[in-house]
Amino acid sequence: MAVRSIFRWPNQRCALCRLPLRDGDHYWCQHCVASLPRPPYCRRCGATTLEPVSHCGHCLRQPPPWDQLVRLGEYGFPLNRLVQQYKFQGKFWLSQPLAALLAEQMTEPAPLLLPVPLHPWRRFIRGFNQSALLAEALAELTGGDADHQTLRRIQRARPQHQLSRKARQQNLQQAFILNKRVWPDHVAIVDDVVTTGSTVSVLSQLLRKQHVARIDVYCLAFTPHYR
Repeated sequence: MAVRSIFRWPNQRCALCRLPLRDGDHYWCQHCVASLPRPPYCRRCGATTLEPVSHCGHCLRQPPPWDQLVRLGEYGFPLNRLVQQYKFQGKFWLSQPLAALLAEQMTEPAPLLLPVPLHPWRRFIRGFNQSALLAEALAELTGGDADHQTLRRIQRARPQHQLSRKARQQNLQQAFILNKRVWPDHVAIVDDVVTTGSTVSVLSQLLRKQHVARIDVYCLAFTPHYR
């Protein structure tokens, strides 16, 4: 998908390697962008595969509750460093260049984007919701709408990245509520990193109960794991 630029890195040097940017580069040089870990993957669940596929064997046996996952890459260097800077070091402005790279992977962007919500206390401590900023940037690039009010987190729990797969699933029981609204046929859940898929699964199930026809997941990074 062709997207328009909404930013320009003022220092004219790549934010990763610090070499001068060339015409057409934005924030990172093309060499660093090419070094992002972007192996082929299953467009249904997001798992890394030997070649791009619409459904992997696991999805044929046990499909996830969403319809398509679009990811920028695997959670490996240097993408993991960028996500950590964005999420934990307060570099909220990275939402725009990261969203631009992610939007290039989309063929049919959803008209409604729902960021994964943070509990109010965690948002207060961090100062921003990284998924909400990413959704806003994606919406501006694709002409969609980012809705911050429909999904709410009502249960404060341990951070997901500290938990095992089983503990993540238990951690999310009754953690979210979905406010009523008029739903389009196509909706996307936006998150920064998908690891086990527990969070987006819970949210997808809530949307299915509202009879949403198509649910996509948009994420910056996918963490490989053994099934």
